[in-house]
Amino acid sequence: MAARNTARKRAFQILFEGDQRGVGVQTVLADWIRLSWDDTRQPPVSEYTMELVEGYAQHARRIDELIAQYSVGWTLDRMPVVDRNILRLGAYELIWADGTPDAVVLDEMVQLAKEFSTDESPSFVNGPAGPFQGPEALAAPGRGVRQDASTRAKRRRARSDTAAGPSAFPYP
Repeated sequence: MAARNTARKRAFQILFEGDQRGVGVQTVLADWIRLSWDDTRQPPVSEYTMELVEGYAQHARRIDELIAQYSVGWTLDRMPVVDRNILRLGAYELIWADGTPDAVVLDEMVQLAKEFSTDESPSFVNGPAGPFQGPEALAAPGRGVRQDASTRAKRRRARSDTAAGPSAFPYP
């Protein structure tokens, strides 16, 4: 799983760079891919990194709405850039990507916060990410939830209804 960890870290770095430069993440992704072809010292961008970045880009507006909704006392523009982009990546992966158990995604978010942000950031990014796990997670705070068939079905419905607005998000 080290490859996924690295891919997730690189996807976070691409989101962060796009946010800092004020350009779309797909532009940054294209730059990273081009650099990996032009510079043999630059490692190639993995398929999973591309999937995460492109998935986020596809749902960016909805992801930001959800983060704003569940980040009590914090607006997106007030959040530290690192934390905001960890939440963006994690929200995409928890809601739309089905390949990784929620507990693993949450752990990876916390690890990214520990590595790239402040001492308070791990608990901060874990807070708003909780509702992205599904209703089962609300019954057992702090515990990861295995993605069962009903959770995956709810996520598929959320994906298909994302244009419908806040009521389309199936979790409280």
